[in-house]
Amino acid sequence: MTMLVPPIEENIPLPENAKDAFPDLSAEQELQMRANVIKLMSDLTGQELSPTKANADEAKALAREMINNPQFKPDYAKYPNETLAMLAGMVAQMNVSIVEELSDLKMYVVNKLVAEIENARDPKIRVAALGKLGEIDGVDAFKKRTEVTHKVMTAEEVEDELLLTLNSLESKVIDVEAREIVRNEPKTDA
Repeated sequence: MTMLVPPIEENIPLPENAKDAFPDLSAEQELQMRANVIKLMSDLTGQELSPTKANADEAKALAREMINNPQFKPDYAKYPNETLAMLAGMVAQMNVSIVEELSDLKMYVVNKLVAEIENARDPKIRVAALGKLGEIDGVDAFKKRTEVTHKVMTAEEVEDELLLTLNSLESKVIDVEAREIVRNEPKTDA
């Protein structure tokens, strides 16, 4: 029987403790990780997590602070499991995407505007909905367009075109009388 030993590299520093071994996580990532552990422990032990009113209020206050100050990173170790579980649920609800693709959302907006245009009784509402529909990218009913055409020319072609332009300008030159401007220099006593 042969013994298999994995290659072990030398001189690789190990972290001082388990906390140093973890990568830096954002507040949301750390909360999600802690919530997963709390849920797993609850499932394994059979102890149900039931947040109290105080836990709910604490979770709401933390959520408000996290929304108002994105750099805020709470010390989750100070809070009970029920508060963290509720906060994780609140954060998960806020981070959910309602549509898979933005094109789906655009189609929804277009459909709702068309329905509003067709069904609104007030002409002001129809006109406002038409205006919003016309502003949607792709419809572009009110977009002012500027087209720029780039023409690639050889040096000879550019020279010929410049000569034609100069010749046409030469015939349009207006004869202007030039006057001499005399500047009076102050006299100095030297």
